[in-house]
Amino acid sequence: MKPARVSAIFEKLKAANPEPKTELYYTNDFTLLVAIVLSAQATDVGVNKATPALFAVADNPAKMAALGEDGLKKYIKTIGLFNSKAKNIIGLSRMLMKEFKGKIPEERDALQTLPGVGRKTANVWLNCARGQPTLAVDTHVLRVSNRIGLAKATTPEKCEQQLEKTIPAKYKKHAHHWLILHGRYVCKARKPECGRCIIRKWCEWPGKT
Repeated sequence: MKPARVSAIFEKLKAANPEPKTELYYTNDFTLLVAIVLSAQATDVGVNKATPALFAVADNPAKMAALGEDGLKKYIKTIGLFNSKAKNIIGLSRMLMKEFKGKIPEERDALQTLPGVGRKTANVWLNCARGQPTLAVDTHVLRVSNRIGLAKATTPEKCEQQLEKTIPAKYKKHAHHWLILHGRYVCKARKPECGRCIIRKWCEWPGKT
């Protein structure tokens, strides 16, 4: 895709939503990380129904670890894969206390040593908590990027690599949020709402209506 078209797409998304934010509920850096871990293969809406009560009693690594897996499961049992997520969250809480003095590391490689934290989760946290221009690729970003022609990739990793080269630096801070929200509410997987798509004129997807 030509640079002028890429810029036109992001200028339009920016005009509609200048400062996009995560839709996950959180109260501090730690609860943000927990919310992101919980959101894997789950909806933000579903996660947000469970986390206010959880974060009211456990908003730091020590309190979370004190809950233990069984205690944590009582709060997140409505979220998909809650058993493995409880194990990871208790594990990362203990690791933060033992190896990072209770503070979340701000380097991607260090973040990814925490249980349940992969590259996408690390990228989301670094972006939302520290404003770093990371590109977190989930199913929405992957789908939208391929449909509108920003990337031609079959995996999140390859898509991220292509987006890094395609998206101008000035848009990278908010790029993944713009793409996520566009995919969540407009460019949906099964029934994309092309009629109200604000970037339809630049879309290269042959299936658009």
